[in-house]
Amino acid sequence: MTPQRPAALVLLSGGLDSATCLAIARSQGFDVYALSVEYGQRHAAELAAARRVAQALGAVAHRVAHVDLGQFGGSALTDANLSVPTDGVGSGIPITYVPARNTIMLSIAMAWAEVLGAQHIYVGVNAVDYSGYPDCRPAFIQAFEQMANLATKAGVEGHKLHIHAPLIDLSKAEIIQTGTQLGVDYGLTVSCYQASDAGHACGLCDACRLRKAGFEAAGLPDPTPYQTA
Repeated sequence: MTPQRPAALVLLSGGLDSATCLAIARSQGFDVYALSVEYGQRHAAELAAARRVAQALGAVAHRVAHVDLGQFGGSALTDANLSVPTDGVGSGIPITYVPARNTIMLSIAMAWAEVLGAQHIYVGVNAVDYSGYPDCRPAFIQAFEQMANLATKAGVEGHKLHIHAPLIDLSKAEIIQTGTQLGVDYGLTVSCYQASDAGHACGLCDACRLRKAGFEAAGLPDPTPYQTA
């Protein structure tokens, strides 16, 4: 009989980073449970991508949680009245930052992980080639893990929760190279902030620019379908 592998929960947006994160969790000996969050984002293409990635990479289960951050606005990713910047990656925290998004997603992940008896949560945040979001920094991940172990029955009873951010110190090129070695098909993923319903990328937003530059630096072909003018 094959021994049971420990469970890990992976936050899966449908983008390049989270797909790589799922592949890493599997390679490290975990049965992976994928969690996506429909938070009021302006397009559903990334959720469709998440379903494809979860299936392709062998997730045991894939759930989509629902929380409407769009009712508050304040981000170009949730408010159709705000334009997604397309003039290049700048300094400062951009308008594509979604207030509390990673805190909320990790909290939902923590809830399901505790029900599953999973002590490991993987999240694909990155603090190198990214847009400067405060909830992608190592200090945030460390603080959340500490909070999780104070806030849960599992943590209080000695079954410590571990928040893994294996991409946090990698460049986009290194992330792509890692995922390619682990068999990730990046053609299944969607990173664009304003992708079409079919998942075609704009090629101009921060996410597209970082992704495109990552493939170029990795020396690998970019499988991203781009919108035509």
